Amino acid sequence: MHLLLGSSNPGKVIEISQVLEDLPVTILTPTHLDITEVPPESANTFLENAIEKARHYFRRSGLPTVADDSGIAVEALKDELGIHTRRWGAGPAATDEEWIDHFLKRMRAEANKRAAFLCALAYIDRDGRLHVFEGRCDGVITEKLEADYLPGLPISACFKPEGHDRVFSALSIEQKNSTSHRGRAAHLLKEHLTITLGHHR
Repeated sequence: MHLLLGSSNPGKVIEISQVLEDLPVTILTPTHLDITEVPPESANTFLENAIEKARHYFRRSGLPTVADDSGIAVEALKDELGIHTRRWGAGPAATDEEWIDHFLKRMRAEANKRAAFLCALAYIDRDGRLHVFEGRCDGVITEKLEADYLPGLPISACFKPEGHDRVFSALSIEQKNSTSHRGRAAHLLKEHLTITLGHHR
């Protein structure tokens, strides 16, 4: 089965692909299909944004499509990030380095380092039916970057999940994908696909 992963974020594509790698699916991105128009992400929740993205790419491709919307909620910064995470602070045009530098400088002034990563995945199957999967991971923000990170995922180098003594991006692939918000949502998607693909054989 061809599965369109509706994202231009290379880090997200890598992480979701890793979870699904042993399924009989060929993962495509909008670039593979020359889809250049991006969805507006105008909704007020991760789930609504994920659904909006999935419908956008499904309409343009006709392929089974999965889309992600995710971000971080930082207790000390109230509602500043969340669905606005990548557009917050240094802004959507900032490089990963510029964005995370601004974020860490802001966090150094905050005593409360508690945070939670949240992810919503929306999947539209070949028949146009919508399925949704969500994941959450709680943890703390570290004072500085403690590892390298995948392109597009700079916070993973300064977020230490509960139960671990290392930041997300310093964990093994298996540890991260079983712990992270996106990994947890992607594993729920994988369970669904495993069942449905088995039925289509």
